[in-house]
Amino acid sequence: MQRLWPVWAICLAIFPSMNLILASEKPVATSPALTASPTHPHIIVIVVDDMGLGDLGCYGGKIQPTPALDQLASEGKRWTQFYSASCICSPSRAALVTGRYPGRHKITSYLQTRAGNKACGQADFLSPTAPSMARIFKSIGYRTCHLGKWHLGGGRDVTNAPKFAAYGYDHAQGTWESPEPATPLGKQYPPWSEQLEPGQVHRSRRTHWLVDQTMEFLQKDPQQPALITLWLDDVHVPFRPSQEQLSALQPDLAPPAKDVTERDRYRAVMANLDTQMGRLIEAIRQKSMAEKTVVVFMGDNGPLPTFDQERTRGLRGSKLSLYEGGIRVPLIVWQPGRIPAGAVDDRTVLTSLDLLPTLLAYAGGSTGEQLLATNSWKLDGHNCSGCFTQATITPVIEEQQPRADFWEYGRKSEAFAFPKDAANRSPFLAMREGPWKLLVDHEGQHAELYQLELDPQETTNRSSAEQARVAAMTRRLLTWYKDVYQVPTP
Repeated sequence: MQRLWPVWAICLAIFPSMNLILASEKPVATSPALTASPTHPHIIVIVVDDMGLGDLGCYGGKIQPTPALDQLASEGKRWTQFYSASCICSPSRAALVTGRYPGRHKITSYLQTRAGNKACGQADFLSPTAPSMARIFKSIGYRTCHLGKWHLGGGRDVTNAPKFAAYGYDHAQGTWESPEPATPLGKQYPPWSEQLEPGQVHRSRRTHWLVDQTMEFLQKDPQQPALITLWLDDVHVPFRPSQEQLSALQPDLAPPAKDVTERDRYRAVMANLDTQMGRLIEAIRQKSMAEKTVVVFMGDNGPLPTFDQERTRGLRGSKLSLYEGGIRVPLIVWQPGRIPAGAVDDRTVLTSLDLLPTLLAYAGGSTGEQLLATNSWKLDGHNCSGCFTQATITPVIEEQQPRADFWEYGRKSEAFAFPKDAANRSPFLAMREGPWKLLVDHEGQHAELYQLELDPQETTNRSSAEQARVAAMTRRLLTWYKDVYQVPTP
């Protein structure tokens, strides 16, 4: 189901304050919705750790050119109002996998040691009884594979996390933060470590290796549809480019260069990520699988560092923040012949919670629709598959009480809890309802209210002028918090 906006909001002229974000957008195509394929397509869900809007040229990013990903967007569709369900990795991934708010499964921050998890009031791993994207797609005939970062349990001193098969995966190659780390991805040391184990691929080559693994799995039985979750960490600090990648970026960065900056290293790994995504799409084309494959490319939460908010395209916030820069991330969906090429949706609000039901309806056909009709999993996400194939967005009058989206983050006892930059340090709870966004603390105090279509950078707090709206939204937000986190409301 598509998110609906009030007519008054839609009829506003292309919002002047959004120009910073939308300056590079192309006009939305006017062709009608394309006919759905009668067969289940392959699905590749690519999640990039700590990727902001400004990391991609197609979103107006200027730091490093991204021609391959820009081409992916020009051949597919992208959203400018897509949100992660969290501003940090483990909860955002739990939401994607389950279609439910991560707090329902007691995942509230990044999963770490047992002591650290306890201090955050969270579980040590995602429960295997939770809804699972892989298990659900497996039930309708998909082969399933996970490649790359997991971070939903396992690693450090958590030795009893469920294996990948418990979540419905036929095959998996996980990193150190998983129940079954693969030798080429490292079993003993964190992904950011300089130490290499026997048989381990250097981090600068890891995405290349993972792309090869993706194509290998796709081709094992190309007639049976495959679901692959490909989770990459190139732009998660510390950035670890090879000397060759640095030299390709700029010749004077070749050895023995000593003044390589963090920005240089970021640009090199971003360039490599773009190259590898180009390799993946070209390999899909070469195997005549493009029209049979849907690629979903997204970030898991906002970036850190932001390089003075360049990586958020000027939005306030970062990873660890509930301001827009911490939760609004890129989303590109590609399937030639079915997804309208070059379309840009700047009106429909989507979150990562919506992707499980949306992909099930989009790729699963009538079988997926029947499963969603029962919703025995009690998903919090909604089926928004209609906006995948629409080339234009039709204004529709909003319901009396519009849908709202909710976020929570802020472990008081955790050292790694908030951005160091005070301006990006948000309150603990957030809610978006239509064009309005409210942030409050766990007690419903210290309200910040922003009218996003006029103020996407969240610079003007409207709470004093909109006290009735703040009161109504706070009640709804605290009711959600009580329901999801099982805590008494004040």
